[in-house]
Amino acid sequence: MPRDPDEGSAVVFDLVGHGEPGPGGPRDALGVDGAAQVVASDVSDGADREPDAPGAGAWWRAVPTVAAVLAVVVGTGIASDGVRDAARIERMRDFGGVVEDVSAPLTEKWVWDGTVGVGTDWDGTEAMVLGDVLAFQSGRDLIALDPATGEEAWVVPLGDDPVCGPAGVSPYEGTSARPVSTTVCLSGAAADREVVTVRPDGTVSAPRALDASDARRHGPARPGPDGTVLRATRVGPESEVDRGDARCEDTGECGGTVTAGRDVELRAESAVTGAELWTVTVPFEEADARECMEASWADQSGQLAFDGEVHPDAFGARVTADLVRLFGCGVEATVTPDGVLLGPGRETGYVESLALGGYAWLDHSGPGRTVVQADDGAVVVDLAGHVRGPRVADGVGPDTLLGTDETGQRLLAYEADGVPRWDVEARAPHQMFLAQVGRTAVVAAQGADVKGLDIETGGERWRRDVSADGDEVLETFTDGRAVLLHLYQVELGLRRMVSLDAATGEVLWRETDEAATSRTEAARTGLDDEQPPVLMLVAVDGHLLEVSRDAVRGLG
Repeated sequence: MPRDPDEGSAVVFDLVGHGEPGPGGPRDALGVDGAAQVVASDVSDGADREPDAPGAGAWWRAVPTVAAVLAVVVGTGIASDGVRDAARIERMRDFGGVVEDVSAPLTEKWVWDGTVGVGTDWDGTEAMVLGDVLAFQSGRDLIALDPATGEEAWVVPLGDDPVCGPAGVSPYEGTSARPVSTTVCLSGAAADREVVTVRPDGTVSAPRALDASDARRHGPARPGPDGTVLRATRVGPESEVDRGDARCEDTGECGGTVTAGRDVELRAESAVTGAELWTVTVPFEEADARECMEASWADQSGQLAFDGEVHPDAFGARVTADLVRLFGCGVEATVTPDGVLLGPGRETGYVESLALGGYAWLDHSGPGRTVVQADDGAVVVDLAGHVRGPRVADGVGPDTLLGTDETGQRLLAYEADGVPRWDVEARAPHQMFLAQVGRTAVVAAQGADVKGLDIETGGERWRRDVSADGDEVLETFTDGRAVLLHLYQVELGLRRMVSLDAATGEVLWRETDEAATSRTEAARTGLDDEQPPVLMLVAVDGHLLEVSRDAVRGLG
């Protein structure tokens, strides 16, 4: 963190080990203990920056002990007084993807070594932001880490065959994990399964036995959002099923249509009391045979498997803190934690949770359409084209929706209620609304072509091609002044961090080849050569953590 400078003097950042070592001891990304300084000296009068642009004219350079620094600095910096504005950080804590400071190079502050999650198909969703801690299963324990130190805040022992949820956010989903207030854990043999809830401070509710008869009537139990247990099952007589001409060949090819089938009933109950909270019925609609592969509601992974047969009753789900996504033969639906069925019937698109509240249903069946819905499911606006909110936001500017029109040639901004704000040339059909910081909308087109647009007018404030650092933006974070991009370089399989000044687009720092390679290779531990490593960054209580299947690292 920066030390307060005298007026007009350099800003000095001390990058050192922090107090008592965490579980793995303080060390930098290159495995070197010690400290480094990064000095920001004023070499410009800042005349080329806007009046509200922070840190005008600061130039960053590393002193000789740069071996302990995870990245090199190549651009202008951001004034430390803005980074340390406690009121600004506190205001932003309600949004996902918020980190106290991403304007200066990041070092490894601590490391926790151990298994994160369970199972072989690790995708990063096993880790969740539980209030102000990072929580995850490790073997038969639920472990919480203090994001500032890496120390275990608490450990909750679980029984046999444990599973906790809701799931976190995969790095491939492009959204930031938002804190949950409760996690739900099931454990025990099938006939003696029980449930507990765990709060951010480690408080555990009294175990509640799950009635086996409920499983027969309503389906197997799964951890749900907001302290719930979810159950789902097919309802109606099996005689309603009509396989039609659906078939699968030994070659693996499936064709034809299942013309009739049974509905799916989704039920939520209180994890603590067992009381029913809501029930939603999703009607069956005729389905292509390829949708009717083997799947299981009880399987947390939410994966389909081909076994050479058509399964008219098969369905699964992906459950996160924001949404319950049902999929399978003849059913595809998205339900909120309050039991609201989103989207206009059978989905031909995808529902996203908006960072500023509400949901967006993006229809991919035609030229493009977006239905924005409030938390209670009420339709706010129905728009042409694909429109999204920002992945991360600082909460300063007006709430904004951004997207291309149905032709993909125009980029449009709307107020939260769908009132048009501006309309400019898109230059590329696919636009990602990465961040809204101050008066700037940070947008990426064609993977890594990033630009900053004036949030009020749509005018281009800056443009930056970061394709040399990566082909795709996986995750985005902000401290309210800078934007940190976690990029994926497909050819080399590398993950790399790049920090941009949100107001000017200048590169504040970028991760070195050596550091990016080291991080990526560490995540390959235990993987086959063909398996890509999963390495995700998570913001927890203003701290940035790096999570892989075998370790958690604190960056700062």
